Amino acid sequence: MKIAGLVLVALIAALHFYIAWFEMFAWTTRGPAVFDTFPPELFDQTIQMAANQGIYNAFLAIGLVWSLVIKDEKWQFNIAVCFLSFVAVAGVVAGATVALKSGLPQFVPATIALALLIISRKQA
Repeated sequence: MKIAGLVLVALIAALHFYIAWFEMFAWTTRGPAVFDTFPPELFDQTIQMAANQGIYNAFLAIGLVWSLVIKDEKWQFNIAVCFLSFVAVAGVVAGATVALKSGLPQFVPATIALALLIISRKQA
């Protein structure tokens, strides 16, 4: 279970690196196609806000990668749980304020990874 949880952590980190890239560098080019319910003129007006959100997603991804390289199992667990919790909360907020399709891809994998890591910790 621990290996599955850590693989999910890596996948979630990759997702957040992608989200960071999208928000920081592709907001005006790909944004209108992804968020097709938003008015197209919104994207040029919100480019700085999206870039700011992107840096936060990059920080989440970096924290998750950090948790993967920590050798001490206790601290690896603590840092992974911390950053997965941040991702899960970000997913809830995105789902409630932007669109459910924005929140679920963050919340669901983070919650599954948290569960796997917690269960594997209790079994050890």
